[in-house]
Amino acid sequence: MPTGIHHVTGITRRVQANVDFYAGFLGLRLVKRTGGFEDAEQLHLFYGDALGSPGSLITFLVWEDGAPGRVGHGQVAEIALAVPPESIGEWLTRAMTARIPVEGPAREFGETVLRLKDPDGVTVKLVGHNFPAIAPLPDPIAPTKLRSVTLFTEKPDETRQFLSRFGYRSDAAAGTVHRLVSDTDVVDIRDATGFFPGIPGTGVLDHVAFRAGSTDDVRSLRLALKGTDVTNVHDRKYFLSLYVRDPAGILLEYATDAPGFTLDETPEDLGQTLFVPPHDADRADDLRVIMPQFALPGEERIPMRDLHFVHRFYRPENPDGSTIILLHGTGGNESDLMPLAHRIAPRATLLGVRGRSTEEGINRWFRRFDAVTYDQQDIAAEAEAFVAFIAEATRAYDLDLSRLSYLGYSNGANLLGAVMQLHPQSIGKAILLRAVQALENPAELDRGALSGAKVLMLNGARDPFARMAPALERALRGAGAEVDTFELPLGHELGAEDVAVGQDWL
Repeated sequence: MPTGIHHVTGITRRVQANVDFYAGFLGLRLVKRTGGFEDAEQLHLFYGDALGSPGSLITFLVWEDGAPGRVGHGQVAEIALAVPPESIGEWLTRAMTARIPVEGPAREFGETVLRLKDPDGVTVKLVGHNFPAIAPLPDPIAPTKLRSVTLFTEKPDETRQFLSRFGYRSDAAAGTVHRLVSDTDVVDIRDATGFFPGIPGTGVLDHVAFRAGSTDDVRSLRLALKGTDVTNVHDRKYFLSLYVRDPAGILLEYATDAPGFTLDETPEDLGQTLFVPPHDADRADDLRVIMPQFALPGEERIPMRDLHFVHRFYRPENPDGSTIILLHGTGGNESDLMPLAHRIAPRATLLGVRGRSTEEGINRWFRRFDAVTYDQQDIAAEAEAFVAFIAEATRAYDLDLSRLSYLGYSNGANLLGAVMQLHPQSIGKAILLRAVQALENPAELDRGALSGAKVLMLNGARDPFARMAPALERALRGAGAEVDTFELPLGHELGAEDVAVGQDWL
């Protein structure tokens, strides 16, 4: 019966930097990329040895620009990877050359250790320990296996006792750290009594999974833990597992080795295809557009710039040189409109942008006082900031201004309409979905101020806000814009009709 660590899962806010560190710097193999089984719109990356063997796996859920977490008690605090003992000096040199934060070398439990920080601030230890490689990686000194995890707990005795269920036994202690061993690896239990509690979020490790011998073992543990917060058995396609929290609140998983990552890819092609969970197969195309793109080391990439608005690119396989800039509705984000825009223009590059004005944690483009009364000063300020962002983005990403168009929905469409009135000639072509006139007393523009601009307004026949759309149409027409307006048999929601009309118009 196998014992030991199956995998460790963390949360990253910067997918490209994460790939560059784990697949690039450390030399692990990206063995699988999927949509999350709990949230299919969330990208999940798996790194490991050449076959993704249990015990070599580090996985990351991608929450781009998500709120940062905090490491504290009740959490997995550190991960450690085994490297050949004689390679520690080489790894120190590599880290310093790559300007990766590094501490050490130091001695812990008789082993030489380097402490690194990944791009999100997760502590990754490289431990000099000889492990035979199950599936060797191209770099002879690349990490071969997970050596350990460190758990922060306010209940060290109860945590130690709980981990005995997974085949761990006491081995040694040093200060506030008590080491447990299995047949293959170790878990360090650090007494964090009096330390602040951990907070979930990006830049923290979410859970550690231990190896189960079989599906029967998983089901037996679930029965043994009856009366606790243990979950049902989940089919994660590549393994079956359950989740439970130890007495200190640390999230643990118990996962089978089989069927493994070669279930749907050959060993040679592991990690090349983006898969979606089987229960979301009917929206697979949309999910592949929503999830963030990245490049493996050596592949062509879109260089992401640190600009004044959170944004994300989607580049199709065969781009035609055009770009559509997307502005979401209230409560949306930078990826919300990508599936719809991709259906309208399959070969266009998409640049989704996130509004900066929040309302009780909900993303918006400008503040409002009620559903139809808007903060005019905030509209003016955010319109000016957005125009500056577009100028910045076109330079940073070398976008072709002559092939630039905009698509906004609801609150995002309202901002686009305001931008066209407040900054004439800044937008040449726009699709406005369920837009209304957001400006209360707009300045009357000269006839011809919007000369050459083309606008498609798609209004919903049952939309309760549609009564405010004609004012925007009149303002744009009056300034010389060419406006096409369609009333669709919809409410404020979007539908297939928006795609059909948008395709013909664009």
